[in-house]
Amino acid sequence: MSLLDQLADLPNAALPLPWLVTAGQPTAEQFATAHAAEVRTVIDLRDPMEPRPFDEKGTLAKLGIEYVNVPVSQGALTPVVLDRILAALRASAGKPTLLHCASGNRTAGALIPYLILDEGMAEQDAVDAAMRIGLRSAELMEWGCDYARSHPK
Repeated sequence: MSLLDQLADLPNAALPLPWLVTAGQPTAEQFATAHAAEVRTVIDLRDPMEPRPFDEKGTLAKLGIEYVNVPVSQGALTPVVLDRILAALRASAGKPTLLHCASGNRTAGALIPYLILDEGMAEQDAVDAAMRIGLRSAELMEWGCDYARSHPK
């Protein structure tokens, strides 16, 4: 059973890489399911000030899942933010990992440079993959593509 099969109940769940599930905001129960699926790292792109129905960091700590928060918000789409996201993805590459935001839009935009720089995808293929997993913002698409263009392989 694939990682996506085990986590199919996550909102807007997608499997852009065999070890990486992208999604919208999971529930506390869905994090327990992720733990059972051997996910040991969660990368959260939501701002800590966004409303949440539970303490995500505390819930994950109790499950023994590493929590990495790299807020992605309008007006803060900088290369430094992508540096942090890429560092987190690279640190967990090959190990079951969940990358999420509220809906999947931010995860998809932030994943573009990883797909290009680390997975060797052509830019259009990376954008197409991002669209399939939830990209709905031209601004996030350009953020990811511009980063990849300015950081040659």
